[in-house]
Amino acid sequence: MPLSALFDGYAAPDAAERASILIVDDLPEKLLVFETILADLDQHLVIARSGSEALREVLRQQFAVILMDVNMPGIDGLETARLIRGYRRSAHTPIIFVTAYADELQTAQGYSLGAVDYILSPVIPDVLRSKVRVFVDLFLMQQRLRQQALERIAIARAEAAQRAAEEGTRRSIFLAQAGRELADSLDADVAMRKLLALLVPRFAPRALLWLRDAGHGHERVLRCDAPSAQEVPLFAEGREQMLSEVLYNATRNALEPVVPTSGPASADEASPRALLHRETASGAVLPLVAGERLLGGLLLAEPHQPPDWPTLEELAGRAAIAFENARLYGALQAEIVERRQAEAELLEASRRKDEFLAMLSHELRNPLAPIRNAVEVMRSLADGRDPRLDQAVALTDRQVKHLTRLVDELLDVARISQGKIVLKTETLDLRDIVRQGVEPVQSLLDAQHQHLRIDLPPQPARVRGDAARLIQVVTNLAHNASKYTDAGGRIELALTGGPDGFELVVRDNGRGISSSLLPHVFDLFEQGPRGLDRNQGGLGVGLTLVQRLVQLHHGSVEARSDGPGRGSEFLVRLPAAKAVEVAEPQEPREPHLQASVPAHAAAPARANDRCRVLVVDDNRDAADSMAVFLELAGFETVVALDGPRALEQAAAQPPQVVLLDIGLPGLDGYEVARRLRTVPGAAQCLLIALTGYGQQDDRRRAHEAGFDVHLVKPADPDAVVELIQEWRHREISARHPETAAR
Repeated sequence: MPLSALFDGYAAPDAAERASILIVDDLPEKLLVFETILADLDQHLVIARSGSEALREVLRQQFAVILMDVNMPGIDGLETARLIRGYRRSAHTPIIFVTAYADELQTAQGYSLGAVDYILSPVIPDVLRSKVRVFVDLFLMQQRLRQQALERIAIARAEAAQRAAEEGTRRSIFLAQAGRELADSLDADVAMRKLLALLVPRFAPRALLWLRDAGHGHERVLRCDAPSAQEVPLFAEGREQMLSEVLYNATRNALEPVVPTSGPASADEASPRALLHRETASGAVLPLVAGERLLGGLLLAEPHQPPDWPTLEELAGRAAIAFENARLYGALQAEIVERRQAEAELLEASRRKDEFLAMLSHELRNPLAPIRNAVEVMRSLADGRDPRLDQAVALTDRQVKHLTRLVDELLDVARISQGKIVLKTETLDLRDIVRQGVEPVQSLLDAQHQHLRIDLPPQPARVRGDAARLIQVVTNLAHNASKYTDAGGRIELALTGGPDGFELVVRDNGRGISSSLLPHVFDLFEQGPRGLDRNQGGLGVGLTLVQRLVQLHHGSVEARSDGPGRGSEFLVRLPAAKAVEVAEPQEPREPHLQASVPAHAAAPARANDRCRVLVVDDNRDAADSMAVFLELAGFETVVALDGPRALEQAAAQPPQVVLLDIGLPGLDGYEVARRLRTVPGAAQCLLIALTGYGQQDDRRRAHEAGFDVHLVKPADPDAVVELIQEWRHREISARHPETAAR
């Protein structure tokens, strides 16, 4: 059969399809002849001038046919053909030998190496062209058939994958819908009916569901049959009359082996997770398991064959979660009801206590006024006539004041508990509060011969609060310290603090507080043990009042003691009053840094005389201290604590000099420097790097990022000022040479 018959029924190769032809010959003139003859084929011609080049080309690509000279220096054509046949890709590539002389031995050897033809030189163009065209067309046909086969395989795989994806999508949609329906209600009865409606008749004509605990503390069983004339499934409840005992027993017997036992389980016993499904004579059984707890089971009578076990098992797992959530929700609801009842009882008891305290305080106030008036009348009538009478009047006056203070404390505690106290806040100096708070206790201290030491800071301690209430806090703490300190003891009040807040410490060397009592010293009516000789009693509300008043001022109070006989101390912490905002926006600075700036440095200079310096450092103390020093040197400074803020400042008010820390959080100094060089107005600024790293590589990175100067922390502020002034002088000299000359 002629070779052309192989191509019957196949379309001619597309013009866009091109095959590669390898021409191997060491003579340039022969290569030119081959190229000229084969140019009409419009294929890709690859030239190799030796056997080695031919082998390299064969490794790179696949050829339709190889034209090879037999006699070549180095590796001849026959050896090259043998090596080509050793590669898997070119094992069957057609090889046509071109030679001036071919004897029978050489021809036999060539054919044994896989040659398909011999052409004697000089070649006949039409013969060579027709023979090469046959192999080119054959190669293109094979490529086309191979591509079609691959396309068919790809189509088949895609169709199979599509079918699997569609099935998976349908399953996912069904399970997602089932999960939503089961999770919509935390009522087990509703969830049971929804689950059975999902199963019947989709998976079986009849299904049975039973739960050990349906959220009501008892077992529940429900059956569902496929609808006949009706459009909705038929449900039947019960276990004896309405429900088939056969179905119920089959479900129970099938699931009973997976119920956890109280004793140790043997290796043969299955755990609830071990059984996913089981087929019985009555149908397919699936357990409902949550964790290691068997909740119940499902029985599908006469399920569709083959059962879709993956979907059924996933549905059973989701149903088990829904039923467990319903059970837990029921238990939680019962617990919430119990807690609410208990909280209501506690709130009622607390309300009655507060009402009683308020009533008691008001009732006790009524007789106090006339008693106090009577004391004053007796004082005026006595007029020093009888020392015993004066002593009695003084004693009565002290006790009336003491009783008045107790009544005030009771009333204040009741008011705070009921939320009826409203603070009259203003800016106060805590030093004045401490001085005024000690005054009411001074007579008690003198009577006990106790030594009082007050340590106040020289600068004002500004807070926002109610002066009367804060004085009450100091008075109660000082009174408490005196009451529990023996005669001749020491009491100390120390006030310290800073810009964030202040701390008042009331310390004594008295009886101390036991470790068991210390956590409860601020509880209402709580008191430490007192001796029989204590004439300064109390109701145990003073410290409670202190704590609640301090909390109303957004502060805290803490009690400390090393134990009985070792004294005690109370620490009151109050937030500092916020500084008044200035009209011109600027970065906040520490008070001590602001105070160190002299008045003349704050005076504004002319714009052309001031050099604006942007200081960028995430350490506020470092940034502010450097800014203050530069301001003292006559520069205008702006502080930024991070990279983004520095870029915003540079864009709003371009600086002439930037002192930039490298180790910034987020956006580091290198990146900030690169971006600064693109900011209009700041691109030509003096950019100084401040860093704790001073190696050569660090300096190189700084230079590449655009820094002009690299300084290692801690940098000498005088050197920084001198550096800026020198740069400023050079800049002015460059702009105004006549000024520099003068």
